[in-house]
Formats: sequence, structure tokens, C-alpha cells
Amino acid sequence: MSDRYIMTAFGRDRIGIVADVTRLLYDNDCNLEDTTMNILSDEFTLNLLFTCKENNIEELLSSECRRLEREKGISAFVRALPPREEKSKNGFKTCTLNIEGLDQAGIVYKTSLFLANNKLNILHLNSTSKASPESGATIHCMDIHIQVPKEISLDKVEDDLSAMADELQVDITLSR
Repeated sequence: MSDRYIMTAFGRDRIGIVADVTRLLYDNDCNLEDTTMNILSDEFTLNLLFTCKENNIEELLSSECRRLEREKGISAFVRALPPREEKSKNGFKTCTLNIEGLDQAGIVYKTSLFLANNKLNILHLNSTSKASPESGATIHCMDIHIQVPKEISLDKVEDDLSAMADELQVDITLSR
């Protein structure tokens, strides 16, 4: 039986949305362990990792999520997680990619495909589009924290990224 869960929730940004969602966990004796919360457009998004020893908590919280949607306009979903796998961090180097260029379809897809094809694991990805102060053109900016297996040369990764940057017509920097 799992005692670790993930809840994803989102709703129109407003004061009190975090309290509305986290109250479900508090009221059901769940322990919040890790979160990411952001505003995307006019929606506030929450990803919550929590633990709970209660049997049937997934079923109970799913029912509470439906109530949250009816009463507060917040969509929320809960999923049990398998037992935690111990992953060795010794076999990896952690780096950050910064990507910036004119906004175009496929930047996130092509970048994530490149990383997957080269056995580079994404730990964290943030991206945004904004107007360039000089021209007003839309610029896409991404920061990606990745794990690189120690057997892969960072110089080779940089060379391959350079080729991808040329293809996408973006600037890519790798911080070690």
C-alpha cells in the first residue's frame, strides 16, 4: 500500500486558492513534503507531493477533489506513487541549460527530444515567452536543470547543443 501521493490542481488565479487546495490535505492528516506552484496565464497551478497513512485516502481525496471543482472551480487529481527508488547521484553531473531565442513552435519539444536521445535527464524545466525590449518580438526563454551521466563528455554535449542551437536559431549556454 502506497503512502506517497501526488496531487495536481489548477484553477483561475485568486487569493486563497493555495489554502483551498492544501486544506484538503490538512483535514485528512496528510503531510505535505514537496511542492511547485506557478501562475500560467491566468491559472494558478499546484503540484503537491504528500504522504498519508490512511487507508482509502486516494478514494477519499478524489471525492474531495470533485467537491473542490464544484464549489471553488479548482480542478484537482490525486495519484498514488510506487515505493521510492533509491537513485545514485554519484553517476551524474548536474548542469543548467539556458536557451533563448525567437519564439517558435517546437522549441521545448525539440530540446526535450534532444535531451532524451542523448540520455540527459531533465530535473527541472522553466520556460516563458516575453516581448523583447528592443524589437517587441516574442522571445522564448528556458532554464533546464539536467543530469548528465558521468561517462558522457560535457564537451560533446556542448558541441551537440551548438548544432541544435544553429538548427533552432537560438542561443544555448551550458553552466557546469
